[in-house]
Amino acid sequence: MSGFREAVIDLEAIRANVRQLCALVGTPHLMAVVKANGYGHGAVHVARAALQGGADWLGVADIEEALELRDAGITAPILAWLHDPDADFHSAVSDDIDLGLSTVRQLRQAADAALELGRTASVQLKLDTGLSRNGLAEADWAEAMSLAAQYERAGLLSVRGIFSHLSNASDDADAEALANFERGLFVARSAGLAPVLVHLASSAAALRLPEARFTMVRIGIALYGLSPFENESSAQLGLVPAMTLQGRVAAVRRVPAGAGVSYDHLWRAPVESTLALVPLGYADGVPRQASGSARVAIGDDTYPVVGRIAMDQLVVSVGQAEVAVGDDVVLFGDPSAGVPGATDWALAANTINYDIVTRIGRRVPRRYLNA
Repeated sequence: MSGFREAVIDLEAIRANVRQLCALVGTPHLMAVVKANGYGHGAVHVARAALQGGADWLGVADIEEALELRDAGITAPILAWLHDPDADFHSAVSDDIDLGLSTVRQLRQAADAALELGRTASVQLKLDTGLSRNGLAEADWAEAMSLAAQYERAGLLSVRGIFSHLSNASDDADAEALANFERGLFVARSAGLAPVLVHLASSAAALRLPEARFTMVRIGIALYGLSPFENESSAQLGLVPAMTLQGRVAAVRRVPAGAGVSYDHLWRAPVESTLALVPLGYADGVPRQASGSARVAIGDDTYPVVGRIAMDQLVVSVGQAEVAVGDDVVLFGDPSAGVPGATDWALAANTINYDIVTRIGRRVPRRYLNA
């Protein structure tokens, strides 16, 4: 029986997805990306499961996320790559967290922290190869590589990796970024750097662009069993969705034809109908934009969400079906089980499946299977 509202996370699905991805990509290293609380699944639990499945690196956005993993006793290598301009790198260096560096200033900050601590900071240089976000601009490559090599010779830094990120905008855009990345690697090696970790591909490129795999791939959405592609499902990729968002029917009422439902009366019952109240709303991360277009599973059937999704609840029309208070409701899970998937909700909300799982809030308890 479901809880009142809960996200059930199958950790064996995480392990199985990592095993599948390791077999598909064949790189010496695989990074499991567990930023944003493990895409809403729970960073610590997912990290442990991913390592058990065969990942040997963990990736997070910021140092605080990395420290959460360290505080939980996770000793595997971690890379953090997005930093406040005044970030304190001392904690990362002290806890053996690799710093992804995107500016010459950050290089100097990392070296200063290492000098003050009397340690060598492990860093990975991020290059902007066309995404125009963070990453060293090409105009700064020569200066940054030369400075990094100087710091490495002085024992302050160890440049363990060089990486970038693809836009996935088109085959041509990715090919251009790949060529830019190769040029950046040449600049690095010409400066005397010899990074062991070279990584460009996240889930999409890892699966479809073999020449972008290099020595490591960064697996995000595919780790959680969701497809990064519009034209290929999780099942077709051999992946199992790990999260099921579910709850229980909190109330049932019979309404006459013409009855308005929820705020703004966006929907009125076309005939006498049964409505089921589900205690999940946009405060829990259920997208309000999916009002009137998403479906949920109750029993062996799926039914439409009707009316405006509210902060704490949504309404489902089950028509003439018999539904009772306490019945289990699945908003999304593994489509192979006959329930809507996160991708179905993404289509209903005009967004992506990454957004659907990551937005599930902390008010929704996580229950872990196969821990």
